[in-house]
Amino acid sequence: MRNCQYDITYYDFNPTVLFVSKGRMTKDSRYHDHDFTEITYVLSGKGQYCVDGTVYDVQAGDLIICNSGVFHRNIVVNPKEPTVEFFVGFTDYHFRNMPENTIILKENGFILHTDTELRQNLSKLCFSMSAENETDQVGKYFMLKAHLIQFLLLILRQEAEPKPIQDGFQFDSHYKSYAVSRIVDYLDSHYNEKISLDRIAQNMYLSPVYISKIFKEETGESPINYLIKIRLEKAKDMLSSPQAESIKKIANDVGYEDAYHFSKLFKKYYGVSPLHYKKKIS
Repeated sequence: MRNCQYDITYYDFNPTVLFVSKGRMTKDSRYHDHDFTEITYVLSGKGQYCVDGTVYDVQAGDLIICNSGVFHRNIVVNPKEPTVEFFVGFTDYHFRNMPENTIILKENGFILHTDTELRQNLSKLCFSMSAENETDQVGKYFMLKAHLIQFLLLILRQEAEPKPIQDGFQFDSHYKSYAVSRIVDYLDSHYNEKISLDRIAQNMYLSPVYISKIFKEETGESPINYLIKIRLEKAKDMLSSPQAESIKKIANDVGYEDAYHFSKLFKKYYGVSPLHYKKKIS
């Protein structure tokens, strides 16, 4: 592996998660430091942070990175509109060309402003970590660790200098895979809403024709067929529940206003109507 600024190996990057939490900034905290790294991510609202003697304005999408020994405290700006924050504390990590257990930003500061894409990805990871932290599922700690690793790598990718495209590198192929992964994420998150190819295209800033083309090339099916499968799988799970709602309610919950159309699709894919499937399961 090349020894560039942010190259890492498995042994460099095996962080220990100390805690995760989410809460509202309701009062000024005391000026304090830690013997580990703490990252605060502002999920919503505005506020201020005094870090190492300097006061910074922060808002949704900003990261406050405090390494071991860095004194900091939050300052409430508007008590009527509390700032919602996510916190994660961790240690036992090492990025090349940085001291152990330390993250150094490009500008040698403490605040990192994120762009729209990074903000969306980090917010999703924060909510995933918060949800995981509130459960007692098998492998809880390792799931938190996996999310944290993604969280940190996304931060480092924003800070890293862009690498020149190498000879023979198929940028178009790389971009198609990336674009399709974004479309899949969008469909997975918004399956219960009114979705059309035009709406997907607007969110991706691409043409509907191009989206259909690359999605079919990468997955073997159209975006709409993929969406139908997601919706029907969700509906099947709902129908399997002992407390299953009515067919009409389930149809609405997975994005179909017309229960008859939903039933036809369900029978086409599974060979049985949703009503018969519900009776069979119960």
